[in-house]
Amino acid sequence: MSTFDKLMTLLESRQARYQVMEHQATGKCEEVAAIRGTAVGQGAKALVCHVKGNGLKQYVLAVLPADQQADLSKVAKAVGGLRASLASPAEVDRLTGCVFGAIPPFSFHDELKVVVDPTLCERNREIAFNAGLLEKSIVLNAEDYLRIGGFAHADILKAA
Repeated sequence: MSTFDKLMTLLESRQARYQVMEHQATGKCEEVAAIRGTAVGQGAKALVCHVKGNGLKQYVLAVLPADQQADLSKVAKAVGGLRASLASPAEVDRLTGCVFGAIPPFSFHDELKVVVDPTLCERNREIAFNAGLLEKSIVLNAEDYLRIGGFAHADILKAA
């Protein structure tokens, strides 16, 4: 089952309020936000990170507003590690079944723990993200995202 299909099954089974949009494939947050008709900060940027240290080896899906940058040391600290790095394209593919830019803010892999920066849903009634494919997006009610996910929450933003 594709990541898109898993996502649709999850959202339907949890009665989420969402809209699917098809559009031209683009890898830039600003361009896809304009196509969707959403603010860049509504975008849920999802970064696959590899956290190590303190005897920990953990993959983390760091989710944050697309107009912000992740602080990898904060990502590591959020799960009890000492350092974090971005995962390789091969690791991203293995853990998400997606290419960079198409990763939704959900994990369907046991090894991939989701950590969400709280500002994503605090400042948006709806969040937007690519749905496992560069040419499909979902605009999802932010309350439903939090309700469905049961994710860890931590400040993972780089200071301005």
